[in-house]
Amino acid sequence: MSYQHIKYELDGAVATVTLNRPEKLNAYTATMGAELEDAFIRADEDDAVRVIIVTGAGRGFCAGADISGGANAFDTKSGNTAMFAGTRPRPSASSSEAVGQRKSRGGFVQAIFDCKKPSIAAINGPAVGVGITLALPMDIKIASSEAKFGFVFARRGLVPEAGSAWFLPRLVGLNQALRWCLSGRVFGADEAKEGGLVSEVVAPERLLARAKEIALEIVENTAPVSLALTRQMLWSYSGMAHPFELMKIDGLLSVELGSGPDVKEGVAAFLEKRKPNFPGKVSAGMPSSYKPAPR
Repeated sequence: MSYQHIKYELDGAVATVTLNRPEKLNAYTATMGAELEDAFIRADEDDAVRVIIVTGAGRGFCAGADISGGANAFDTKSGNTAMFAGTRPRPSASSSEAVGQRKSRGGFVQAIFDCKKPSIAAINGPAVGVGITLALPMDIKIASSEAKFGFVFARRGLVPEAGSAWFLPRLVGLNQALRWCLSGRVFGADEAKEGGLVSEVVAPERLLARAKEIALEIVENTAPVSLALTRQMLWSYSGMAHPFELMKIDGLLSVELGSGPDVKEGVAAFLEKRKPNFPGKVSAGMPSSYKPAPR
């Protein structure tokens, strides 16, 4: 299966998605967005994939929307598709096998958010505009010391897109989100870490290796079904005004999982001081009380 603007590689249980327009610092296009959506749904449906890493080819992660079309780059009425909200592209002959067959209601944002596999953004360079908002739904974010960030929308006459006005305050708090979005300035990796946008800053040559270390820690120690449920519970319920609706759900899940093979294996592995070998698969082993969002 081929893509035009990304690469998809599987190494053991880790899928690596690389934004792949290095000559443009991986500037975002509608084709890239559709391919990213497809790649996440593809990984979600593959039991062999346990963790997804997203990074950029060359010097950039994603330097924002491709504005090579000039002042009309964001004018979807003129047929341009530089922004997330642009029209889905028609698959080209070279990518028709991949693009457009797997779709969610909310494009790549919902594909990432609904994915039952955890994702790690390894931000290796400039991540500006949609280049950073596309990473917000990912679960773990680490950055190269050379990375740059910017929520530059107000400086382009736009508003934060791709659901970022919901994601960003949940991740960094409203005060920090306002500071970055209202100024629209570009800032460095240390400020991103201090503000809670990324959890680690590492040397450029260590970035991908560190992302893979984090991925393997997850792969080797956690149950796929438990992990899928945990990330959805944290994303979906952490912003509620009280915990009581969640307690109805986590109680049902705990009872159902508690009598299942994954819990028995997890306890046995702990007592026997060995790595677990969880039998559950997200394709067939999700609890009956789990209700996935429709795509």
